[in-house]
Amino acid sequence: MTNIIVTGGNGFIGSNLVNFLVKKKYNVINIDNNKYSKGSYLLKNLKVKNYKFINLDINDKKIYKILIKFRPDVIFNLAAETHVDRSIDSPKDFVYSNILGTFNILEQIRKFKKKYKKKIKLIHVSTDEVYGDLEKNKKSSELSPYKPSSPYSASKASADHLINAYARTYKIDVMISNCCNNFGPGQFPEKLIPTLIFNILNNKSLPIYGTGKNSREWIYVEDHCNGLFQIYKKGKIGESYNIGSGINLNNLNLTKFLLKIIRNKKILIGKKVKIKFVKDRPGHDFRYSLNCKKIRTKLKWRPSTNLSSGLEKTFSWYLKNYEFFNFFSKRKFFKRLGLTI
Repeated sequence: MTNIIVTGGNGFIGSNLVNFLVKKKYNVINIDNNKYSKGSYLLKNLKVKNYKFINLDINDKKIYKILIKFRPDVIFNLAAETHVDRSIDSPKDFVYSNILGTFNILEQIRKFKKKYKKKIKLIHVSTDEVYGDLEKNKKSSELSPYKPSSPYSASKASADHLINAYARTYKIDVMISNCCNNFGPGQFPEKLIPTLIFNILNNKSLPIYGTGKNSREWIYVEDHCNGLFQIYKKGKIGESYNIGSGINLNNLNLTKFLLKIIRNKKILIGKKVKIKFVKDRPGHDFRYSLNCKKIRTKLKWRPSTNLSSGLEKTFSWYLKNYEFFNFFSKRKFFKRLGLTI
């Protein structure tokens, strides 16, 4: 049975990817340092023979011993600091995890490859934010220049460049995915959609940055996981692939759409649940959008979940798993960040 390592497997996308791969009967080794919680809520009941969790920081050189022990066919690298607002407050953490952590993984793969003459695929999960702000009707392709504008996106862009350099210099087998905004079950409550759901369920106002016109492309997390799997199975070594849905909404319209879905489910919404515009974060990119022609034509992948059904499934999951919100520190995840300017 094929061994697969997922770094950052206790995170939102990581946990969903671990479940996705375990169901496909792969041996999955999840490496995570449990920085944000006491474990993964989505994986807490996963007790199967083909899953193993290792509590470890990706900056630890013990990664090398794990490679020797499990001889993985592929590493999905999702271990990263991801929240833009948090990167504004603590940029050093993002340099440490996103750049130095990626560097350590590359070094251990290089060391392993040199000694054991075995290649390991590295699929590095990046973001559409590395391409930077876009004008209306523009889309970023895999050949678009990188123009990151936050400490988060700059750290992810740095990791992408480092990976491409290792591929060329040391012949490491790498592929990079750049995905749009994910949503779905188990997303941390600092992100927009779970924040809105939490506030709706608790009769609180709905905070929207600026005027709410900032636009993002949204994809259901299971579709993203399937896209990553297709890259693993069919992707070409040394290539990058955008993973997107083609669905763009600004934050204001997304909030209204979510409220409409909840009302259609005949759920009572409290009187205090009203949109509240709050101070924008510094350097807030206005719009992201991906050109995904490459993955659709070359790998025959496309998303299968539309925004309406995805949001309905997401809300139903949080409603059923409300205890999920107690998995996190209220001080850490329910406090407004990114207000340093």
